Amino acid sequence: MVAFTEEIVDVGGTKVHTLKGGSGEPLLLLHGAGGNNGWLKSIDALAEKYTVYYPSHPGYGKSDRPDWLETIPDMACFYNWYLETLGLEGIRTIGFSMGGWIASEIAAMCNHSFSKMMLVGAVGIKPNEGEIADLFIISPAQVLDLMFHDPAQAPEYQAVYGREFTPEEMMTAEGNREMAVRLCWKPYMHDPRLSSLLQRVNMPTRMVWGRNDQIVPVECGELYKKAIRGSDLVVIDNCGHSPQVEKPDEFIKTALDFLA
Repeated sequence: MVAFTEEIVDVGGTKVHTLKGGSGEPLLLLHGAGGNNGWLKSIDALAEKYTVYYPSHPGYGKSDRPDWLETIPDMACFYNWYLETLGLEGIRTIGFSMGGWIASEIAAMCNHSFSKMMLVGAVGIKPNEGEIADLFIISPAQVLDLMFHDPAQAPEYQAVYGREFTPEEMMTAEGNREMAVRLCWKPYMHDPRLSSLLQRVNMPTRMVWGRNDQIVPVECGELYKKAIRGSDLVVIDNCGHSPQVEKPDEFIKTALDFLA
């Protein structure tokens, strides 16, 4: 595995726990509503080509929770500040699920923040026909059942999700869920303005979706593609909401081809 460090980045007095590792040009990863799952196989592969920055969002994990941060647009403002603090404007980025929503808000707000953007199963745009699963009225175990098309094909499933969690890990997961509710509850998992705002985005953008995503329908990927000029959509067959975990080899190839 690529060696990585754990660092604390101070952004205006808010301390952000950040995993950093690899070499090459910088790459920002933005995790989903469940939190930062650590240095998995897919991230390690990216770190062989890039210097990966993988922060836990404010309010998640070991990062501080500022009182003023209440919405995804707030989070986008914060991450613009994070990038300025580290001198990383113009970085490549990959956003997973809620992290894809954050990335798209950043791109709509400030076109020069990213040079390339990849959105993986991103929420943020409300589907016209299907619906985004309501993760806050079902149990975490039910959310996990929806995440994967076939857990048996996910090589790290047992290590990440299939073991017994410590009391500290359970407390962190509850805190992450509480922060997700704070950010995404109303309106649920989307920004009504976003489709229109994304029309100003002109950076290379790729959406990646699992064809069998039961949390965010592929229709949302099509809507992102329609909103962002010149973007493309890669759909991975026999895969659910987390291709980076369920189909890591296909995800890694798709990501590296796009980021190069």
